[in-house]
Amino acid sequence: MIFVIDDDEIMIDCIKNAINDDVRTFLNAIDAMSCISDGVMPDLMFLDIMLDGPDGFTFLNELSSYPDTAKIPVVVVSSLDFNDRDLSNYGVVGYLNKETMTPGDIKGYVSKYRKK
Repeated sequence: MIFVIDDDEIMIDCIKNAINDDVRTFLNAIDAMSCISDGVMPDLMFLDIMLDGPDGFTFLNELSSYPDTAKIPVVVVSSLDFNDRDLSNYGVVGYLNKETMTPGDIKGYVSKYRKK
């Protein structure tokens, strides 16, 4: 199971189509956290930072607060530049720029982190 959390439905569709697998999508962090609270634990998350409501950093902070969710690998997907920031303490395993990412970039993370 892979989560895609973004408030842009077009971006969600692009990522979902590249993954072409078991994907759950969310327009905000609250719904994604609620799903996790209900016992659905993703193998990987693609997370936008500039979300409506609690932003991606708030969501990352919440995830890192619990031992079971702190282990979920997260790929930040944003138009902001995060290449010079170390977000590994929040479970961030990579960064994709919305303006330059390709379906191959997305598939690379999926093949590396999806549990078989």
